[in-house]
Amino acid sequence: MPTMNRREFSRVMAAGLGAAAASSAIPSLFAQSGRRLKVGHTGITWGFQPDDAANAIKDVGSLGFWGYESFGNVLEAWEPKGGLGAVLQSNKLPLRSAYCPVNLTDAAKRKDEVTKLTGWARLIKKYGGAVAVIGPNQVPRATYDYAANKANIVAALNDMGKACQDAGIVAVLHQHTGTCVESRDETYATVEAMDTRVMKFGPDVGQLQKGGSDPVKVASDFKSIIHHVHLKDYNGGPDWLGYCPLGQGKVNVSALVDIFEKTGNDMMIMVELDPNLPDPKPLPMTPLASSTIAKEYLHKLGYAFRT
Repeated sequence: MPTMNRREFSRVMAAGLGAAAASSAIPSLFAQSGRRLKVGHTGITWGFQPDDAANAIKDVGSLGFWGYESFGNVLEAWEPKGGLGAVLQSNKLPLRSAYCPVNLTDAAKRKDEVTKLTGWARLIKKYGGAVAVIGPNQVPRATYDYAANKANIVAALNDMGKACQDAGIVAVLHQHTGTCVESRDETYATVEAMDTRVMKFGPDVGQLQKGGSDPVKVASDFKSIIHHVHLKDYNGGPDWLGYCPLGQGKVNVSALVDIFEKTGNDMMIMVELDPNLPDPKPLPMTPLASSTIAKEYLHKLGYAFRT
């Protein structure tokens, strides 16, 4: 179970008491701000393994987030144990989405990858989720040739988007550092070429910042097809792979949520902070503490949470 040292506990409790004192003003703040979107949290902050999901769901539910994002393989791993649904229900936390890593560049693997994704999409739908987050495959970035792979990437995305649509959920491309869709030019070229009737965009704004793009510009240019987002901050520091709790980095979170609010699309803002993996060094705080910081930061931007 996540634990806090005494200093961290005192700081988080102080923040929590301040939030409690202001709790009576939250409904009016929510109304005055005009915020229509709800805020969820991804499970990656607690780890990648199936056994990490129970702690993640407990913490995310206790903080009042509106939804949870798992992984396709985690949903699959829980099926022999009766499924992840019981854990979600006991914590009164809805499943919103699952991150689904797939190979987009190898045409020979496409049929099998679509089959794998279809199975995950059905599990997302089974447990009340709405979104499959399509995670591109890792590539050797130093020698990678995007132009030579673009056609395969776009064809794979279109096939996968159609498969998810047939399963009753939405597929979103999630650009990511270290993968076949990382840079600004790769992101624009891919999104502009894919069939947005079946494949939408689900940017990770922290990954955009880390990859050298302007997240606000990207979000503004593609706001009409954004149906999901990973909201995290980036400061290039030694922890969390260079990311950091919301409000402590370079990402213009306030401008971004204003854009997401105006899309008119059915979406949920998903807070995220990567763990140190594969580096095993301890983090400066627990996932519960960093998620509490994110919650309080978003409170200040006018977002309300479950009580």
